[in-house]
Amino acid sequence: MSGRNVIFILLAVLVLFVASNSLYVIKETERGVLLKFGEVINPDLKPGLHVKYPFVNSVRKFDGRILTVDSQPERFFTQEKKALIVDSYAKFKVADTAKFYTATNGEEARAMGLLAQRINNGLRNQVAVRTVQEVVSGEREQLMLDLTAELTVVAQEELGVEVVDVRVKQIDLPPDVSESVYQRMNAEREKEAREHRSQGQELAEGIRAAADREVTVIRANAYRDSELIRGAGDATATGVYADAFNQDPEFYSFTRSLRAYQDSFRGGSDIMLIQPDSEFFRYLKDSSGGK
Repeated sequence: MSGRNVIFILLAVLVLFVASNSLYVIKETERGVLLKFGEVINPDLKPGLHVKYPFVNSVRKFDGRILTVDSQPERFFTQEKKALIVDSYAKFKVADTAKFYTATNGEEARAMGLLAQRINNGLRNQVAVRTVQEVVSGEREQLMLDLTAELTVVAQEELGVEVVDVRVKQIDLPPDVSESVYQRMNAEREKEAREHRSQGQELAEGIRAAADREVTVIRANAYRDSELIRGAGDATATGVYADAFNQDPEFYSFTRSLRAYQDSFRGGSDIMLIQPDSEFFRYLKDSSGGK
């Protein structure tokens, strides 16, 4: 390889090196600042291809999209001096690239840490002027709106970021307070359950007594009706017996005597002590029943 070719190759490498250190691209989702020996000279680089002086200028790029900072749950005290564990998060984006760079050195993690501290301070102030009822449900939405407005001003002035939204994910009682609240709620539910049971037992006794009374009435009415029917049947049977007796008294007396004989001698070990001329044996002595 000739010396001329070597020089050409070296020049080409040098051009590529200079070009790679002179050209840079800012994406649509990025924000960037142009630095000259560490000093910001262009705080708002537009998306596209740009040129810088190698070794003199440097570029710092930041994510221009909406970012999320998730704060750690913190204990705050309400207006009644009651503790609450509040878990929150915030949405933010870089608004002032120069201030963002100088305040955080362009580090998103550092910016999130600083913003999380300010979120907790803002939450502490907002919770301190409200009651538990207002924090949990009554003014929860208003609390987040006030906190967002307050943090937007502070974050833009100190960090160069715009707070888009702040949301409270969860509000809990501290573990020591939660146990006592649980015990009190359990006692209240037990009391309510006992009241319901006593009312149920009272209703059950009333229903049972009404059912027993109705059963007694139904049985009495049935017994009355059965006695009436039995009396009517006995009257009818007596009338039939009377009519039969009037038609042939002697035959009726004979059949009754035969039935009496059957009933008397039904058992093989039965013994009767009776006089031979007793009226009981008159049909045995004379089939006509004569004395």
